Amino acid sequence: MKKENNHRIFAVLQNVQHSSKDITEWLDWFLNCLKNAMLATEDTTQSILRKSGFWKLHENTPINERQRFMLNKLFDGFEGKLQTSKCAKMTKVSTDTALRDIKDLMEKDILKQVNEKGRNANYELA
Repeated sequence: MKKENNHRIFAVLQNVQHSSKDITEWLDWFLNCLKNAMLATEDTTQSILRKSGFWKLHENTPINERQRFMLNKLFDGFEGKLQTSKCAKMTKVSTDTALRDIKDLMEKDILKQVNEKGRNANYELA
């Protein structure tokens, strides 16, 4: 992606250099890049603020290290659906222990169950 982007930069600059010196194409490209960078920065900032607000809200909530690890994963862009088996693998505990951790977080209104029940149950931030 970065290599393609660099190629695009040089192509646009070369077109401007060997044309009538109209920099409209370059300005369009540059402002588009700037807009995309600003949108990405806004998304990142919102994510950081959401995570920070969550931990501030729950600073006195008893949360063990496994739960903290899993919650941080969820805030940092966890891929796929959170299931007990995935939680167990990531935190290196049994599925029973992972389920207890998840149920504890549900009782504290931090996680909620979505979709299926039983083995196929998925969880997300409440």
